Amino acid sequence: MSLKIDSEVQAIKQRFEIVGNSSKLNNAIRVAMQVAPTDMSVLITGESGAGKESFSKIIHSLSHRKHGQFIAINCGAIPEGTIDSELFGHEKGAFTGATGDRKGYFEVTNGGTIFLDEIGEMPQNTQARLLRVLENGEFIKVGSSKVQKTDVRVIAATNVNLLEAVNRGKFREDLYYRLSTVPIYVPALRERDDDIVLLFKKFAYDFSENYKTEPIKLSDDAKDYLKSHRFPGNIRQLKNLVEQISVLSISREINLEQLQTYLPRTGNNLPALVDKENSKDNFTERDILYKVLFDMKSDMAELKKLVFKMLDGDDNEKEILEDHKTLFQNIDSSHNRLDEYKEEKEPQNEEPTLIISSNQDDYDSEVEDITHEMEFEDSLSLEKKEKELIIRALRKNNNKRKYAAEDLGISERTLYRKIKQYELENL
Repeated sequence: MSLKIDSEVQAIKQRFEIVGNSSKLNNAIRVAMQVAPTDMSVLITGESGAGKESFSKIIHSLSHRKHGQFIAINCGAIPEGTIDSELFGHEKGAFTGATGDRKGYFEVTNGGTIFLDEIGEMPQNTQARLLRVLENGEFIKVGSSKVQKTDVRVIAATNVNLLEAVNRGKFREDLYYRLSTVPIYVPALRERDDDIVLLFKKFAYDFSENYKTEPIKLSDDAKDYLKSHRFPGNIRQLKNLVEQISVLSISREINLEQLQTYLPRTGNNLPALVDKENSKDNFTERDILYKVLFDMKSDMAELKKLVFKMLDGDDNEKEILEDHKTLFQNIDSSHNRLDEYKEEKEPQNEEPTLIISSNQDDYDSEVEDITHEMEFEDSLSLEKKEKELIIRALRKNNNKRKYAAEDLGISERTLYRKIKQYELENL
């Protein structure tokens, strides 16, 4: 049975001039042969230039519709404003320029096959009309209210991922599943590298017949180079390459150096490093996040050093602020905290007061209120500066001792003890 199928596959290749022995290519031909006798919709996927239209012709020629009309339409080449008229026809006066009735492709190909290439480029309004044709064979001409029937088999093809288009809202999900009753994948040329040299020879012979010249040949190193090329344009690109060499090359024996002049390396789609020196503004979201985290870590480390230095009894306040001026400048870009410190007024007599919960036995009690503002002074003592830091830390963290203690670089128990101490002193 397998030998019979293989012989039929070879016969199909010869009939439609398909060159290659790739297993993926043979499997695609087998699927086309099996689905051809039915009326099921077929979705052919593959890169541009891989030969998708050949498979639509195979399906049509092996079906019971082979004596009917076959029309291939590129949906991406028809303007959005006229595609409905092209596919379904229009009535006279339906729009400006509609001087008479016109039959659409679905009416003309009744009993035949219509091949919709680049189906992913079809506008969504037209997709809804196409879905109705696939479901019950009905369509309405533009400018008409009369429902017409048609018996057309639809074969669609695309070089884009339709499932991704569905997720982006660019393609109807119900239409996708209606079209892809039987999917056929046509492999790219780089997936069948052993067929590249065979195709090269085939095209070289064809062009030698057309131009009445000796066919070009490749050296061994040129063959290896050709097989390693990615060919983003697939078979179409390879055919154009052979034609170009056949016309322009004086020598009929093409070596590696000569081939590289016609087919230079153009890179690939693999990930590459970015030159950040030349693209300083092209930061990714991850780069920005890392920068923010590093800046926060640096500020926290500097704040801890400042607190420890003050707790150790260093009363040289100006020197401390000078050493850590960047920390205070980053708090508010419109104020320089060091200059603000230098311009402070004379100290007031009013002492700052901490108001906390009256229950001294409850370790988890929260600070209830902070009633007085504190100002920087030249004569501030270490004790007052420590009180101010505690107040600021508690304010910043909404009176949560745990996070305030982390900001100050001390334990929560130590912070609680100091709060109690300052509260008793001010009672």
